[in-house]
Amino acid sequence: MPRLTRSERQAQTRAELLQAAKARFLATGYAATTLEDIAEDAGYSKGAVYSNFPDKPTLCGEVLDLIHREKTAEVEAVLHGGETLDGRLSALTKWLDTSLGDIGWTMLEFEFVVLSRHDPRLAQKIVELRADAHRTIAVALRDAVADLGFDSDEASISKLLEDAADLVLSTGIGLSVQRAVDPSLATRKIADMTHDLIEFVTAQIEAESENTREAEARS
Repeated sequence: MPRLTRSERQAQTRAELLQAAKARFLATGYAATTLEDIAEDAGYSKGAVYSNFPDKPTLCGEVLDLIHREKTAEVEAVLHGGETLDGRLSALTKWLDTSLGDIGWTMLEFEFVVLSRHDPRLAQKIVELRADAHRTIAVALRDAVADLGFDSDEASISKLLEDAADLVLSTGIGLSVQRAVDPSLATRKIADMTHDLIEFVTAQIEAESENTREAEARS
């Protein structure tokens, strides 16, 4: 097996530190985790941590970014895996049951939000994470509408889908907080709401198309 180059070793060290930080933050939370804990878990010195991450808040932000990328990949796989809309939404419900309200993830996000209150750099990270999540949902809704035979890129429809994505994301965030406290709360309402939103958007498209046809007939 060929020896790793210096840059490859550095990348490997960083990735292993990031995975160790993720496991530790999710298990014990932000406040209770130290950089010494993370270094020990990964099998490196504390100096190795500082060589890759300037401070604990930055490292936590990187961990949340990693978690969001993993969750985004999972959601995309779920929403593009079924052959029908109902099948995709059923798969989404199963994913929500296992992911929404995960105590470690939800509480870590909360701690990071509190931490960012007086740090614009960290606040910007939260804004970016939310924007990425919104983008994922909006794309999934556009794909669902397109699969039904409608033009999801038309300006007014695109705006409807952007607003719908905001609603789904905000509801999901709120429900995840509640489920972190009471895991018995059902996640089916998210999938049901998404289904209703898609039906509403397609109804709007059909209504606009009908109005256009009537106007053309009168001219």
